Amino acid sequence: MKRGVLYGVGAYGLWGLFPLYWPLLKPAGAVEILVHRIMWSLVAVAAVLAAGRNWSRLRAVTGRQAGLLALAAVMITINWGTFIYAVNSGHTIEGALGYFINPLISVVFGVIIFRERLRFWQWAAVGLGAAAVVVLTIDYGRLPWIALVLACSFGTYGLLKKFANTPSAESLSIETAVMFLPALAVAVGLQMRRDAAFGHHGIGHAALVAAAGLVTAVPLMLFNSAAIRLPLSMIGVLQYMTPLLQFLIGLLIQDEQMPASRWVGFLLVWLALITLTWDGLRAARRARPTLEPVPEAVH
Repeated sequence: MKRGVLYGVGAYGLWGLFPLYWPLLKPAGAVEILVHRIMWSLVAVAAVLAAGRNWSRLRAVTGRQAGLLALAAVMITINWGTFIYAVNSGHTIEGALGYFINPLISVVFGVIIFRERLRFWQWAAVGLGAAAVVVLTIDYGRLPWIALVLACSFGTYGLLKKFANTPSAESLSIETAVMFLPALAVAVGLQMRRDAAFGHHGIGHAALVAAAGLVTAVPLMLFNSAAIRLPLSMIGVLQYMTPLLQFLIGLLIQDEQMPASRWVGFLLVWLALITLTWDGLRAARRARPTLEPVPEAVH
């Protein structure tokens, strides 16, 4: 259990520190950073699979799973690109908001797709989240589209991954392989137009760009190790580390503005998450005596 907690803290902590990493890749733009992240992630995950001699698992992926992972690749590409743009354009706090409201989006998906019946407090959490979006729309003078795109794309990505039911390393290798050729084409196009930063700002900058693959793969491996050791309730609580760290970086390090009206919107979101988490833990505690212990999965 302790090792699982350490792995979980490592994964969510590294994801939370991403806003400190992407600005280091400037003057590369968001699109260039995104395509290099895709390409170098494939290299990093391929190395992980080779080290573990897990290539046989890729052959076990069915056509249906591959199709679902191809759609997931599109969703995670949208998610990655939007977040990189948010951080490098001074909207880290709005990006963090997207990951704060992601659990609420998952609840909505449960109602729409799985016809789940929500408990009273789940409805209350969704209502608070909707009120927060209204307040923040008034504050920003527009829909908080960065947050909504991040939440919806990541929620859809998680849904597709749930249907595909493929281990994380193998899944990411397929997702990045699907997007590799489009990413390569964009990278080559940027070089031909002389709009690329990669390779034109010294070996240190090129190394930082290439390290995006390792930066992507390491927390994923840590998360996988945590997921097989910890109950879902603990994973659910740990996940809030990521947007909290992102929020603090935007507020304290990147000096983004937080007027009073924006604080109201975020407080509503946090109240919704507290309500949702409390209700989930209460439901799990009630159900525990009726459930048989489930052995940990081994991948």
